[in-house]
Amino acid sequence: MDLFGEKRILTVSQLTTLVRGVLEENFEHVWVEGEISNVAMPVSGHLYFTLKDAGAQIRCVMFRGSVRALRFKPRDGMGLIVRGRVTVYDQRGEYQLVADYLEPRGLGALQLAFVQLKEALAKEGLFADGHKKSLPLLPRRIGVVTSATGAAIHDILQVLNRRFANVEVLLRPVKVQGEGAAAEIAAAIDDFNRYGAIDVMIVGRGGGSLEDLWAFNEEAVARAIYRSKIPVISAVGHEVDFTIADFAADLRAPTPSAAAELVIKSKEELTARVEFLRHRLIQGMERYLAEQGAALDALSHALRDPGMLIGHLGQRVDDLMERLDHALRTTAHHRAASLAALGLRLQLANPSLRVERGRERLLTLNGRLLTGIGGRVDQWRQSLAVAGARLQSLSPLSTLERGYSIATTIPAKVVIKDSSILAVSDRLELRFHRGSVICRVESDEG
Repeated sequence: MDLFGEKRILTVSQLTTLVRGVLEENFEHVWVEGEISNVAMPVSGHLYFTLKDAGAQIRCVMFRGSVRALRFKPRDGMGLIVRGRVTVYDQRGEYQLVADYLEPRGLGALQLAFVQLKEALAKEGLFADGHKKSLPLLPRRIGVVTSATGAAIHDILQVLNRRFANVEVLLRPVKVQGEGAAAEIAAAIDDFNRYGAIDVMIVGRGGGSLEDLWAFNEEAVARAIYRSKIPVISAVGHEVDFTIADFAADLRAPTPSAAAELVIKSKEELTARVEFLRHRLIQGMERYLAEQGAALDALSHALRDPGMLIGHLGQRVDDLMERLDHALRTTAHHRAASLAALGLRLQLANPSLRVERGRERLLTLNGRLLTGIGGRVDQWRQSLAVAGARLQSLSPLSTLERGYSIATTIPAKVVIKDSSILAVSDRLELRFHRGSVICRVESDEG
């Protein structure tokens, strides 16, 4: 009753409004811990769930704007710490908690999001070894997706300049942390694939906290790496840091500097390899020639001495002559025909014919042996010359040495293949075999 004894009668809406005001005034910011159930997210984008413990439960709602900031997906049975304000939902006359922040109990939100996305992408096969591409042995052009002002690009360029200064590096500058960084990184990977003139790609940044590295844990980056036709090396953070990009990439490098070490062998290593192969080729040729010489000596010793053969045959002739003389003295008349036959046999068995045939065969074998050795030596010499020419042709500076130059736009560093993309007053960088110059377009002559 009021002061005059009259009753004050409230409508349901008025009572509910009063209760809501009391709750919102006294429970504007509260932290509540419990287990969630009945998780639902209709087309409106709002998140509805029940937070409970062993003794009670409360309905909760998180509006769409706050849901967008969640890094993980709440699931039934998950333990959460919820921050929000207590209010009343008028239509049901129930009090509820309007949440603006959720945190997994016992595990950070970012770490949980990392685990959930890693498991989901692994089930799709984005990390399968069968999809990994091999790195080229001697890349001519390397693409780098990172910040233009960070330490990562400086470390990569320093290592590449030390190992193989001739290799060409194209930088696609992107944001590597903060809002929109993941979308820029994914777009840069797609841009390099559309450009096509890249042999291998390094994607990464220097070290930082889990929040700093989070752009490389986004699904958009992982899918861009997976669909890339160009081999991708992931180089994010330090050796102890692992990101989703590391699992999706064709090769994971512990640091950006290590990625530069892995992407190409040093010129000294390649030169030493060629020298090693040349030494092995020379040794093989010497060993083959020695073996063939020994075989030739063995064949020479296996031939019978023609003088000894003639001596034996002469001895045989003497014996026959003696027998013939004896026969003539005893049976001259009857052995005349036999003497003629023996003379004919002796003529046919003349050792000079066999000696001549043996000499001709020896000359034939010797000529074939020399021809075969000379042919093999010429083949090895030609193969060595071809290998040397191929190695020289692979050098990126071989084209520049012939008087050509490479024109790129400023500041995008896009290689110019068609003058139609240029306009008057555009600035260009011309790179020669030694040094480069900056120039400006004065006129467009088509």
